[in-house]
Amino acid sequence: MELDFTKLEGLLPAVIQDHATGRVLMVGFMNEEAFRKTVETGYATFYSRSRKKLWLKGESSGHRLVVKEISTDCDQDALLIRVEALGPGVCHNGYQSCFYRRLENGQWVESENRTYDPNAVYGSKA
Repeated sequence: MELDFTKLEGLLPAVIQDHATGRVLMVGFMNEEAFRKTVETGYATFYSRSRKKLWLKGESSGHRLVVKEISTDCDQDALLIRVEALGPGVCHNGYQSCFYRRLENGQWVESENRTYDPNAVYGSKA
């Protein structure tokens, strides 16, 4: 079975889910090389659309994602990757998940507390 990298300019959306809790931690994109590195190393690797290069999740923070299971959808053009997150959070803004905002009464509100200080991990550019 082959994945369909012909859509989205050679990228597949990859939903990253905590294998123990089921919580969605982030969504990233993978090209064929990022997918291959993910499978080979066991750590989630993505393609950065803004920087136009591969990046290993956690290469700056140390908050890596250990792959536990990889699934694809019926069209084979999206991935669900269940992981064990190493570190206090996945989000570069300092939260456990990138999905820390909730829509309440038409306004986006932060629905949880930070789990780490992003300035201490990434410097003031976070």
